[in-house]
Amino acid sequence: MSFFSALTDYIASHPHLAYAAIFLLALSESVPVIGAVVPGTAIIVSLAALVPSGVLRLWPMLISASLGAIVGDGLSFWLGHRYHREILQRWPLNRYPELIARSEAFFERHGGKSVFLARFTPGVRAFIPLVAGMLQMQARRFYYANILSAFVWAPSHILPGVFVGAYFSVAGAAAGRLAALLVAVIFVLWVTIWVVRYAVRRGIPILLVYLGRLGQWADARDTWTSRQIRSLLDPAQKEAKILAALALLLVVAAWTFFGILEDVVSGDPLVRTDAAVYRILQDLRTPLGDSLMVGFTELGDTTVVIVIAVLVFLWLAWKRAWRTAAYWAAAIGGAAAINTGIKVALHRARPTENLYSGWSDFSFPSGHSTENAVLYGFLAFLIARRVRPAWGLPVALAAAVLVALIAFSRLYLGAHWFSDVAGGLAFATAWLALLCIAYLHHQPPEKGAGGLLAVACAGLVVAGGFHIYRNHAKDMERYAVQYEAPSILVADWWARDWQQLPVQRIDLAGEIEEPLTFQWAGSLENLEADLTQKGWRPPAPWTLAGALGWFTPRPGPMVLPTLPYMERGRLPSLTLVHPRDEVGGTNSRFVLRMWATDIDLRNGHLTELWIGSVVEEQLGNRFPLFTVTQAQPDANGPRDLLAASLDAGRLVTRPDHSPTPDWDGQVLLARDGRIPANPGTGALQGGVASP
Repeated sequence: MSFFSALTDYIASHPHLAYAAIFLLALSESVPVIGAVVPGTAIIVSLAALVPSGVLRLWPMLISASLGAIVGDGLSFWLGHRYHREILQRWPLNRYPELIARSEAFFERHGGKSVFLARFTPGVRAFIPLVAGMLQMQARRFYYANILSAFVWAPSHILPGVFVGAYFSVAGAAAGRLAALLVAVIFVLWVTIWVVRYAVRRGIPILLVYLGRLGQWADARDTWTSRQIRSLLDPAQKEAKILAALALLLVVAAWTFFGILEDVVSGDPLVRTDAAVYRILQDLRTPLGDSLMVGFTELGDTTVVIVIAVLVFLWLAWKRAWRTAAYWAAAIGGAAAINTGIKVALHRARPTENLYSGWSDFSFPSGHSTENAVLYGFLAFLIARRVRPAWGLPVALAAAVLVALIAFSRLYLGAHWFSDVAGGLAFATAWLALLCIAYLHHQPPEKGAGGLLAVACAGLVVAGGFHIYRNHAKDMERYAVQYEAPSILVADWWARDWQQLPVQRIDLAGEIEEPLTFQWAGSLENLEADLTQKGWRPPAPWTLAGALGWFTPRPGPMVLPTLPYMERGRLPSLTLVHPRDEVGGTNSRFVLRMWATDIDLRNGHLTELWIGSVVEEQLGNRFPLFTVTQAQPDANGPRDLLAASLDAGRLVTRPDHSPTPDWDGQVLLARDGRIPANPGTGALQGGVASP
């Protein structure tokens, strides 16, 4: 480091030498042989990194590099123009016949543009100006390309160096680790690409050999299995790849649907994810969003689906495409029947009550998602087979976007759980794949091509528009946010109703995390003000400098941002950090996170009720390039530290939790001192004591 410091000081004292060096290095890049030996680009980038620190200035560097590049190419061009091909027989150019041949081929292929392109092409860069001179390129054309390429080349090499220097000045101690991480990522990507290319190059011939053997085995037999294999391997069978892809899609979609169904029946973590997604979307609702999503959900209503299905069926019947019409009826009718059967069998309640009546009141799977995915998916399949290949992809994308918007509207409006929509789409995909396989296998005559798209679009616009016009106002009331926070008395919460709040935090993936050991009644601003006096501080913000702290060796606990853990779909409303002195070589901090509840407290006026967790995060360097935090399992010590920081509170024991070494089941209750107790209920005791 002392060498680099001394070198930097010398350059700062003699900047004119640095600019001269940049001029010579840029010149050498364009001189045959020398440009392949001298690492001019690397040195120029390194010197450019000194610009943010003020050692060198940007504009003199750009001018020096541009002039050096122009003079270097001009010198090489003059040599070729003066000595013609004779110069190729002299040392050291006679040592590089292959490189000269590549340069000549490059010039023949690109003509005058090669002078510009070669500036950015390793290998031939230093030889193209020489070749241009040998081949008697016009000097005016050459210098036009030469000057233009130099003005582009200089900034493209110097500015990245400036950005690197700025990055190092901002990153500080994290710079080395981030650079090493970047090198590691590049290396992994390079290895991955090499492995994939090698596998494809060696694997395809092996696959072809085994497919040939499989074909020979099928040719020697006359069974149903062998006939299917021969059909798939037949080069004349144009649908073989499509059938194989559909079969794979059928397996994946069916496996996904039954996996979701199992989670819904058994109450696995996916069901807890449902609640988190529901809460996130309900907290994000706006009047404009409600209006748009109600419109999309109305486009997917049963009335619109039936109209479009009937119109398409009548069109196919009019065109006498009876077999295709039968597949169409089976697709829509079968999906609706199976969906309703599953709904009735499971009797799953919707997130929002009283939206529908009868069988439609049940939730899993989403009828809108299932029926519209089948309707527009099978319609896109039929249309794509009847139009030019260039139109197939736009038709499929349009159908997918419409189905996705209808499905998302069901989540946004609170009409379905996430697993309802995901299960409906998975079932629809499997059902579609099965129908398409059968359709391709039987190859019905494909009639009624031209009007399918027009009929479907007309039905969607007319039926969907009329349905929205008639029902939008009523549906806006139906799907309006139905939020009515329950309220309880402060004294009742203090005495017993604190047990209504969750025991442990549930993350977005539905996993049960740390216990919620703190409940607070009152203003978060007042809580933050009280705890700030006892050493608690807001965490470092998620700025660039804060994020880079994760890549510094042994950072302090207060310089690292905290991760925004979610509790049933809600982000923390308050996060505070308390440092812990290093004990036994560990570096730790305590993190308090507070989340809103859906309960209001009454005591003459309404106040808010919050739940929180306090965890000890240990900072470590288990990975060589960045710091990680690991939450410690002990919940008692962090809670007791928080209790000691509050002026009023009490510890209560949850009767529904068996004490463990990590958590004794006690929860800290505390309130804003500005909240009076209810008359006749006794004052809320101050300090922290066991009940």
